[in-house]
Amino acid sequence: MPGSILTLNAGSSSVKFALFDADTLAPTVRGAITDMDGSPRLEARTRDPFAPAARLWEAQTPLEDVLRDLIDFAREHAGHDGLAAAGHRIVHGGPDHVAPAPVTPQLMEELDALTPLDPLHMPRNLALLRSVADALPALPQIACFDTAFHHDMPAAAQAVALPAAIRGKTIRRYGFHGLSYEYIARQLAATAPGMAAGRVIVAHLGAGASLCAMHAGRSIATTMGFSVLDGLMMATRCGSIDPGVILYLGRQGHSFAEIEDMLYHRSGLLGLSGISGDMRVLLASETLQARAAIDLFAYRIAVEIGGLVSALGGIDALVFTAGIGAHSPAIRKAVCARLKWLGLHMDSAANENGAAVIAATDSKVDVRVIATDEEAMIAHHAQAILHAQARPMAAAHG
Repeated sequence: MPGSILTLNAGSSSVKFALFDADTLAPTVRGAITDMDGSPRLEARTRDPFAPAARLWEAQTPLEDVLRDLIDFAREHAGHDGLAAAGHRIVHGGPDHVAPAPVTPQLMEELDALTPLDPLHMPRNLALLRSVADALPALPQIACFDTAFHHDMPAAAQAVALPAAIRGKTIRRYGFHGLSYEYIARQLAATAPGMAAGRVIVAHLGAGASLCAMHAGRSIATTMGFSVLDGLMMATRCGSIDPGVILYLGRQGHSFAEIEDMLYHRSGLLGLSGISGDMRVLLASETLQARAAIDLFAYRIAVEIGGLVSALGGIDALVFTAGIGAHSPAIRKAVCARLKWLGLHMDSAANENGAAVIAATDSKVDVRVIATDEEAMIAHHAQAILHAQARPMAAAHG
C-alpha cells in the first residue's frame, strides 16, 4: 500500500504525531507539539538521517492555525506517495464505539455528543478531525478509541452503584489508556507469550496515570472509570476522591466551573506539592512538599495494585510503561518497595540501568519495563481498515 499513515494523538495540552509507511508500518517521522495553550512548539525527528526539526509559534496562536501548520508539515514529510490516511486517538468512545472506525459525518455528530463525558480531551480530538477534513477532504480518517480495550470487562468492573434511571447506558466505568494497554498486550504476546497468557498488571504512569489488570491479554479491571479523573493521583488531576468533597465545595460557594478546573488542572502532584505536576521537577526538589507528593503517588499506585491483584485472583507480572513508568527508576523502586508482600523483589541495579526485566531472581512476580507506543497502535488499526476497505474494491474490479 503506497503512502504514509499520519497518526495524531491529542492530549490536553499537546499533540503527539508520527508518520508510518503504510505498507511496512515503519516509522519515518515522530514528533509532538507542546504548550498548545501557551507558545506552541513543534519538535520532530525525521528520517534520512533522522534529523531534528522544530517550529515555534507566537503565544496564543489560534489552535486551527497550529493544526493547519502541523498538517502541512506532515504532507511535506510524507514522501512522494503522500498521505494514505490519518489515524486519531479518540479518548472517549462512549458506550457504543468499541472498535476502530472510519470517520463519517454521522460519527462526527456522535463524537460531538460525547464531549460532556470528557471535556478535557474531546474538543481537541474533534478539532484535529476537522482540521484534517478541511485541509484534505478526500483523505480517509480512522478513529481509534481509548476506551475500546476495556469494553468487555466483567460486568462488576463496569458497574456504577447509581439508580438505573440515572445511569442509563451512559454512566458506567469505561477505562482509558486503552491503546497503550493494547500495545503492551501485543508486545507481551510477541516477546513473553507465557507471561501474556497469565495475570498481568500494567502501570501506565505519565501526566495521566492508570493501571490495568489483564488476564490472557484482556482487560479485567482498570483504575480509571467514568472519567479520566478517576483512580490514581496524576500530574494535575486528583484521582479518586470522596464525592462528599465535591458536595462540600459546592455548599461552600465554589462554582461548578471552579470545581471542574480544580479537579482537572490544579490538583494531583501540582496541587499537593504546590511546585509542579512534572515528576522530574519533583524528584529534583528537596522540599518536604515535593517528597509528600511523590510518596502519595507511589502509595496510591501500590494500594490500587493490591485491589487489582484481588480482581485477578493473583499476579504473575507487573509492567511499568509511559513517561514516568518507563523512565523513572525512583518511582518504580518506591512502588515495588510497597509490594514485597506479594513476593515481589526488584533488582536494584537492573532498575537503575533501565533494563527491560527488573525483577530479582528470587521474585515471585516478574517485573518489566516496556515503552508504550500508542502511535504504532493507531497506525496498525488504520492500516487494517484501509486493507478492509480495499478488498471489496479489488473484488469488484476482479
